[in-house]
Amino acid sequence: MSQVTVSHALDLSHAGGLFQLLRDGLPRTRADLAKSTGLSRPTIAQRIDQLLGLGLITPVSDAASTGGRPSSQFAFNPQARVVVAADFGASHARLAVTDLTGTVLAELGEEREISDGPVSAIAWLRSSALSLLTEADRSADDVVGVGIGLPGPVEFSTGRPINPPIMPGWDRFDLPGALKQTFSAPVLVDNDVNIMALGEQTSAWPETTDLIFVKVATGIGAGIISGGSLRRGSHGAAGDIGHVALPRAAGIPCACGNRGCLEAVASGRSIARELSRGGLEARTPGDVIRLVKAGDLQAIQAVRQAGRDLGEVLTTCVSLMNPSLILIGGAMAQAAEHLVAGVREVVYARSIPLSTEHLTIAPSNAAGNAAILGAAHLAIDAALSPERIAAALSRQ
Repeated sequence: MSQVTVSHALDLSHAGGLFQLLRDGLPRTRADLAKSTGLSRPTIAQRIDQLLGLGLITPVSDAASTGGRPSSQFAFNPQARVVVAADFGASHARLAVTDLTGTVLAELGEEREISDGPVSAIAWLRSSALSLLTEADRSADDVVGVGIGLPGPVEFSTGRPINPPIMPGWDRFDLPGALKQTFSAPVLVDNDVNIMALGEQTSAWPETTDLIFVKVATGIGAGIISGGSLRRGSHGAAGDIGHVALPRAAGIPCACGNRGCLEAVASGRSIARELSRGGLEARTPGDVIRLVKAGDLQAIQAVRQAGRDLGEVLTTCVSLMNPSLILIGGAMAQAAEHLVAGVREVVYARSIPLSTEHLTIAPSNAAGNAAILGAAHLAIDAALSPERIAAALSRQ
């Protein structure tokens, strides 16, 4: 189990707390559980029966016998329920149904403009999710959570986007409320970079408790995991590094309305604009990637400089947070060789040795799957929390 999933002290006052031990998938006997928790054998037996009743655990092959009757073992049953995971980008949408470990059972993706507004997006999500559930031979009743990532600031406590700059019509839209009639399960909504950080951590770096995931695409943002927990800040704006002032960008207008932001010189959109002014055919981040892959020296140098600019801001982040891992993802990570090289050049040169001695700066491992994996785990962690399980048991 990831550090992000369980970062709190284990609550053994009910079966939901005991279940957290079993989420790692390792089979355990009743004796094993009694020994590791300090609970009595009768209490363990009662809670095992409760979890079996919910279908969250299942008997597995008997443990090796030391004489006498073999002991029965129990393990997490990831097929018990499913979650729906959605990743909305500026110009794409991806949807998946996964089991309770985040394994994808059915998925689809298509080009969609987030600027078309929430009504059409929700209609697409609802109909597509029901189709995927049918494809996976499941129903809406099997869904225990819905996780959604959006390309803008989100008030996590309510699931409402807050003044998202590229999402007209979405401001304070009640996304969980809009899906209430389709899914009775909790709907959790977060910024896309936060769920990418979560997806990357759970899928590729489960033992890493302090990392920064940086998305470089049309814009720039960061997801922060510190002490094993995703850090959103007081109003969900943590990690908005794209709008940190940068001396080299002084006077250059940014899409946010200010001037001199990192995003104004280091985003995929700004790199494309610079190359276009230099006479190259580049209008989008995809055009920049195409030029880099074709070996265009001007494009390679521009991406390397964007990495240096990003490194300027990340150097401050390293001094402030002391992460052990910085990951570069998003569309521009397809030029990771040059982008990451620029980041390393500045961060390693300007940070104190103690901060960088064990610091890894690398491209995203999960790449295009990070957001959908993160959205799935966002829903899974909520659905399998001790509190949710205790509530389910009270309804039995």
